[in-house]
Amino acid sequence: MTISERESSVGFRPGVVRNVTQRELPQALSLARQNAEVNGFVISRIEAALNDHWRLGGALWGYVSSDYIHSLLFVGANIVPVSTDASARGAFAGELIRSGRRSSSILGQHEQVLDLWRGIETYWGKARDVRVSQPFLVMNSDPTCPADLRVRRVAASEVDLLFPACVDMFTEEVGVSPVANGGEHQYRRRIAEVIDSGMAFAIIEDDSVLFKAEVGFTTQSIAQLQGVWVNPNLRGQGLAVPALAATIKHIRASLAKTVTLYVNDFNIPARRTYEQLGFKQLETFATVLF
Repeated sequence: MTISERESSVGFRPGVVRNVTQRELPQALSLARQNAEVNGFVISRIEAALNDHWRLGGALWGYVSSDYIHSLLFVGANIVPVSTDASARGAFAGELIRSGRRSSSILGQHEQVLDLWRGIETYWGKARDVRVSQPFLVMNSDPTCPADLRVRRVAASEVDLLFPACVDMFTEEVGVSPVANGGEHQYRRRIAEVIDSGMAFAIIEDDSVLFKAEVGFTTQSIAQLQGVWVNPNLRGQGLAVPALAATIKHIRASLAKTVTLYVNDFNIPARRTYEQLGFKQLETFATVLF
């Protein structure tokens, strides 16, 4: 039954925003899976919370009418909308205004993110950056181009080697250092967790990181690629495509068959790399950074 059909059958009333309960998580998961690739991050949080609610990693708000969840908003370090319309975004915006800003970004589908941001911008103040067009890419098969066989999982003992490359990549991508204002310990712990979970891949030679990439999250069927970085001394030499080809093969063999990512529209070299690998654009994302 579609939302519009349900509205007709139950006599639709304007929704209210409230926390999704543990009992309602299966319904929330079903809603998010209607667009499984795009909603992968929120799906990963719900799947984790189904076993242990403390693993949700934030709050999960629902726009609810007659006990039916029409839309979701994940509110944690990132704010991520799921299946929102104008009514839901208006209601979510009101709650975000009342609760105040604690998150570092809003990200997701272009229209949903930018409309939500318009609703709270006056109250939350100026964003550090608004990236309005980020192609969201999907790949469901192994790359056909040659793979660099030096790519492997990073060992737990190599966290100190990988850490500077992660800081460099984050600073280049986001525009601020993750270790600023005393954040080094927390960020190092996060990198160690990614390595321990088997979701960090790299080429490391003579204690030097030449290439690295991580998986940001996984669901039962999806893994999202992030943190792609090539040593500045090796850029422009054709390393990225074969290294990523190997990384994708590792991911599809052991983590999930569908690989997703999103990239800034102005990053032409990266977009060409992903095109060579066989990624196809499914959606357009936007990100508001604070």
